Amino acid sequence: MRKICMKRMLLVGSGLGLALQGQAALAQQAATTQPDGQGELVVTARRVNERLSDVPGSVSVLSEAQLAKGGIRSTEDFVKVTPGVTIVASTTDASDVQINIRGVNGARDAEGSIALVVDGILKTNTASLNQQQGALTQVEILKGPQGAIYGRNATAGAIVIQTRKPSDTMQGGARLSYATQNTAKGEAWVSGPLMPGVGFVLSGDYMNTDGFYRNTFLGNAKLVDYQHGFNINARVIADLDDQTKLDTKVHFGRTKGASLSFNAAFALPGFAAATGIPTFNENVNTHPFKFYGNIVPQNEQKTLEMSTKLTHDFAGATLTAWVAYNDIRNWLIADGTSADFQLFTSAVNPAVSGVVSSCASTVAALAGYPMASPTYLAGTSAGSLFGPYSPTTCDGSQYQRREQRDISGEIRIASRNGGSLNWQAGLYYINIKRRAVVTSQGDKGQGAAAAAYTPPSGISPTNQLFDDSFRTNAYAGFASADYSVTKAFNAGVALRYDVEERHVTNNVPMLLDPFSGRCLNPGQGLGSTCSPITPLSRTFQQFEPKVTLRYRFGPEATVYANWGVGFKSGGFNNQGASAIVASYFGAIGSEARIEDIYKPERSSSFEAGVKGRLGPVDYTLAGYYNRVTNMQFFEFFVGGFGLLRVVENIDKVDLKGIEGNINVRLKPGWTAFASANVMDSKIKANSVRPSTVGNKSPYTADYTVNLGSQFETPICDGLNLLLRADYRLTGPTWFHVVQAQSNPTIFGAPGNYTGTRRNAYGILDLRASLSGKSWNLTAFGTNVLRKRYLAEVIPAVEFGGSFIAPGALSQFGLELGVKF
Repeated sequence: MRKICMKRMLLVGSGLGLALQGQAALAQQAATTQPDGQGELVVTARRVNERLSDVPGSVSVLSEAQLAKGGIRSTEDFVKVTPGVTIVASTTDASDVQINIRGVNGARDAEGSIALVVDGILKTNTASLNQQQGALTQVEILKGPQGAIYGRNATAGAIVIQTRKPSDTMQGGARLSYATQNTAKGEAWVSGPLMPGVGFVLSGDYMNTDGFYRNTFLGNAKLVDYQHGFNINARVIADLDDQTKLDTKVHFGRTKGASLSFNAAFALPGFAAATGIPTFNENVNTHPFKFYGNIVPQNEQKTLEMSTKLTHDFAGATLTAWVAYNDIRNWLIADGTSADFQLFTSAVNPAVSGVVSSCASTVAALAGYPMASPTYLAGTSAGSLFGPYSPTTCDGSQYQRREQRDISGEIRIASRNGGSLNWQAGLYYINIKRRAVVTSQGDKGQGAAAAAYTPPSGISPTNQLFDDSFRTNAYAGFASADYSVTKAFNAGVALRYDVEERHVTNNVPMLLDPFSGRCLNPGQGLGSTCSPITPLSRTFQQFEPKVTLRYRFGPEATVYANWGVGFKSGGFNNQGASAIVASYFGAIGSEARIEDIYKPERSSSFEAGVKGRLGPVDYTLAGYYNRVTNMQFFEFFVGGFGLLRVVENIDKVDLKGIEGNINVRLKPGWTAFASANVMDSKIKANSVRPSTVGNKSPYTADYTVNLGSQFETPICDGLNLLLRADYRLTGPTWFHVVQAQSNPTIFGAPGNYTGTRRNAYGILDLRASLSGKSWNLTAFGTNVLRKRYLAEVIPAVEFGGSFIAPGALSQFGLELGVKF
């Protein structure tokens, strides 16, 4: 027996080596079936416990076993195995995350379109989506508007997470991994009783990576996409009496890393034709990435989250009340983008002469430096073509800060499950204080200051500043009920009314740019006569109904339909943004027009589908249609003023598609699974850029396809083998409303953006594990086919090009897990 076991282990070892060379089957997580052939999953998609097959909507679910076997830990991991969902994360900084569900995207610098609910508590800062949430036991991804159930900013859907609860005995676990790029990850948890009726869970995680890319100017330094950080989570649940529980949680996290890992790709066909240099009109998918900025990019984020939740069971209802405090602070420093606009080649204030002389001397010293075509350094500023993020000091530097503190609370009373009628009603409140800073600075060659304003005598004098404080008070009342008319037929309705009061105050001092002599913020004036920016206030409100129908036409089959309204409040751009766009880009004939106040986003979505089981096959099939009004969209402007980040509205977007999942149990221990989402999106009206009507919704893939298989078997007593592969194909994606068309640029020649669509790409991940009673050892590979793709494309259409960020490259490693 022992010899047989050894032979099998040797065969397994050989198989792992071959697997990590890329020879494996395709795979994808079957998220909508029961885990490992055991009882059907129970979910909380409608804030009540019910079987997954009874939910009248599209819900993808990952159980604790699926999370562990798939190596799924983060939001990026959740998204990668979910059809119809894509993500852009960490291309600018650690807080940066945009999730797109069926064409509805969370615009950068606005609040997200996804409700994140962890252990029943709504988190409001989009930065939380990019953080570890503790020891996970279940993840649900709900698609379509969820505002009537989960509240504000759920126009695209919701992510509902459950974490580990205290155990009756001391238990624990840990998982450590090491992979290429010096990528080390670790996480651990311990759980048990503190005293009778009181238990705890303590968990933590750590991550460090050198990243995939290097900065050639700074000595091939690992400064492009490095990151390291940790999170600590504590949870205590106390039984105050037989009917009352108190659930208290604390989370502290810190992340440090690089920022703004972008290159530029030009889209100026006239320049390419006139000069014979094809890279003046470059397809973003073929760009060879080079990083050589002279400023060391930095990003730091600190998070403190605390919450407490009280539940009390009455005879026929349960009262739930919670309060939460969140404080997330993020800042970054990076190289600038303004060298070609000659911002730092002269100055009206002699106090910044060091910036001017540094620009001249670094251009002369770096003449002939190997830059990405078509950029070059010719010894003088006037004779050079820098592009953004050059090795000289002529492009200056930038500092950005985003801070948010919020206190929220909810009280809800709900019927206890068991009858034909289930209902709930409640009230919600949140107070948000947020600050957003974007600073453009000169560069003396001494680094960049991490400050909103640096005086002319400082190491990086400020030449432009956007600095605003935002306050929000939001209130909501909600109620829902669902009634089982018969054992087969169920109908439900949910209602919510949201009111958001928003205020903005500008913090920019009444000072002049020491280089141009103009006001620091164009909103104060476009010349040297500056006036204070007036504070603004607006109230946004919306009624959000949702109706659901479900009919079970057999023991294993259900048809359903739902319709709902989603709402995301309007808000404020950094004050002065509208003046910049009107002044600088109106003069070149651009149709772009933005407002300092952007409108609320509303969606009206209908879905119908069928789900069930036929023998060894589990399936779901759904069709959907969503009309989004005033879709919020992020845009980036670059020019002689520096840089500008804004949120604008697309008046009307139609989204329709079909989505399906299938899971087949081929034999005991062996499953194959597949899913796909195919979408048609179209801009129907857009007053910001009227010429874009008929184009596709930005950040929306034409399709996603997931394929896969998982095989588990015992290979000898107490030793098991698991082989798993996951393949994800993401379809072509436009990232801007301007697509295969031309647009005026600041260079006098039109830009054409046909080459800014990201191509389709497929990613194959492999895992092979050996496990015993309390341990497992896993060899894994991500992107094993070494596919190069783009993480994000940000066209700056008046600039004549795009800022592009590369996707993750291949990674291979080992992981050890233990439990006690």
